[in-house]
Amino acid sequence: MTQTATADQTETALAALSRLPQAEFVARLDGIFEHSPWIAERAWAQRPFDSVDALHGAMLGVLDAASEAEQLGLICAHPELAGKEAEAGTLTTASTGEQRGAGLDQCSREELLRLRQLNRDYRARFGFPFVVAVKGLTRYQIMDTVEARLGNDRATEFRTCLREIAKIARFRLDALFA
Repeated sequence: MTQTATADQTETALAALSRLPQAEFVARLDGIFEHSPWIAERAWAQRPFDSVDALHGAMLGVLDAASEAEQLGLICAHPELAGKEAEAGTLTTASTGEQRGAGLDQCSREELLRLRQLNRDYRARFGFPFVVAVKGLTRYQIMDTVEARLGNDRATEFRTCLREIAKIARFRLDALFA
């Protein structure tokens, strides 16, 4: 398939998405922002979307305009990497694939213990889970990133988590419209 054909299909899919009633629009974008349909609900008013960039930008605009409490809720909606949700098999489909892609399902016992301790240290320091867009990272890079970010202050980490969530959302939108 050519790039032009793919672009035409994306435009057609976005046009169809833009015509949907709000509830269907939100359902179609379920999971783009982890357990946070309010972002798609509010972005719906900015239709029509002629590109994935425009849709992503509208959704990020909603996130930027959200209250700090709503933003914190979004951060807290993210599962810990290789945490209890992964162990219990209750991750969303997107999170499962992302964590598997980073090799987090391949951790040795020692790596798993290290990562879970890093998750506990991070949550104790900042009051919310560590969030990183894992696409393209190895489990070793992820653990090193947690360690490095533990040196930040809370405000920096809050902003960093929101930037990482924006990346995750873009990866998910690109996959949805691929």
